[in-house]
Amino acid sequence: MTTLEHSSKIIIVGSGVFGISTALWLARSGYSDVTILDMQDTAATGYDPLSGTDSASADLNKIIRFSYGSEIEYQRLASEAAQLWDDWNREIAATPADELPESLREGDRKLWWNVGLLRMSCESEFGAFEIETLENMEREGIREFQFRSDDDADIARAKQRGWAHKLDPCRRQKRLGTHKAVLDSTAGFVYAYKSCAWAQYLAKKAGVKTTLDSVRGKVIDITSRDSRPVVHTADGSEHIADLVVVAGGGWTPSLIPEVQGLLETTAGSVANIQIPMDDPDLWGRFAPENQPVISWGSHQGKEVYSLPRDENGIFKIGWRKTKWTNFEDVRGRRVSVPRTAHVTEKKETRVPIDALNGIKEYIAINFPELVSLGISSTRLCWYTDSIDNSFVVDFVPGCPGVAVCSGGSGHGFKFLPILGREVVKILEGKGSQTVYGQMWRWRSSSESKRNGLEEGEEGPRVLSKQAMASEADWKFTN
Repeated sequence: MTTLEHSSKIIIVGSGVFGISTALWLARSGYSDVTILDMQDTAATGYDPLSGTDSASADLNKIIRFSYGSEIEYQRLASEAAQLWDDWNREIAATPADELPESLREGDRKLWWNVGLLRMSCESEFGAFEIETLENMEREGIREFQFRSDDDADIARAKQRGWAHKLDPCRRQKRLGTHKAVLDSTAGFVYAYKSCAWAQYLAKKAGVKTTLDSVRGKVIDITSRDSRPVVHTADGSEHIADLVVVAGGGWTPSLIPEVQGLLETTAGSVANIQIPMDDPDLWGRFAPENQPVISWGSHQGKEVYSLPRDENGIFKIGWRKTKWTNFEDVRGRRVSVPRTAHVTEKKETRVPIDALNGIKEYIAINFPELVSLGISSTRLCWYTDSIDNSFVVDFVPGCPGVAVCSGGSGHGFKFLPILGREVVKILEGKGSQTVYGQMWRWRSSSESKRNGLEEGEEGPRVLSKQAMASEADWKFTN
């Protein structure tokens, strides 16, 4: 473990959620020499995926939810983060437009949208996870913000508070004769790329330095010299530091071989439908004012979600039932690494046909009015899974001055405003004194199944073993 001084030289690898939040909180905690290295120029692109940025953080939007079943610590941290998201909205509203990041100067000048999250069953009854979540929220004193679609008292309360129109946006009760769902009125979504651009703006304002370049910012190795970490970049430079924090998202396992068996790079599948602006009915129906975030069949075998259309009319649907792997040679090792639309040598914009069919099933059952539009684009969202879906923030054993900050496991974005607060405590050696330091410590598992990490390259989730969907598959057939 490294003893930090406020003058210590700290290098953070990666400018996504884990990296930028850590940098921001380090600077705000008095550390004066913090530098972010990234092979993508996220400042120039504003993290916008449509501008060529590839990472889980560089997305159109992300879900903000507080339903965590029995994982009450994550539920509490998410609730704290919500307060900071509110603060960020107010700060942006009060900042002159010409001082804001470019992506926030026009269009929606708002990051966090409290549109609600409809946890929708794909069966005629609620699953065990949903019942457990409601029981925990009852104990936490926040059950009043949850509205069951089959509970008269909840429906009445939803009407009183202006949420009733989001209890059944798919009109399932009328069309299918059954609708079991819980509307969480505390939840919603954030514009992901705008949020990261804002966090980077705040970090730079606090004194964080950046090298965001495909050569000078691309880290190819991390070694040690005189018990200090040395970061090697693609331009041949060496950067000696007191502390290196590797927060490289899907590229973390290829930089830190020690995480093998603890972290694995995986991809979720995403499809978009373009809502036409000249159709006022559809444009209004899928607007954030009328459409909640929806999760369908979570923990019931479906694992599909959707978010309201964005300001440009993009309606995003994600399929998370299977998270794909992609093994390649990395310095003599076979490691799962991203295969993206822009950054990687081998490009990929398609998703497996199984994932696309799952998304199309969701649309056909719940939004039949969109079938005629078809899918407009697809992408793979690469992140890192841990053995137990909990984050990994700790010093790397046997690597003096090197820490890992990763393992978002598909639910890390909501903690962007607050994650770095807890990371700094761990980096300062206080991890054993905090609940999150204990949860996110370096660990192993003797379980025979470890969130798919035990499968390796022989497993069924390897991308090269999948039939990939083509544009012809984007259309719905009767």
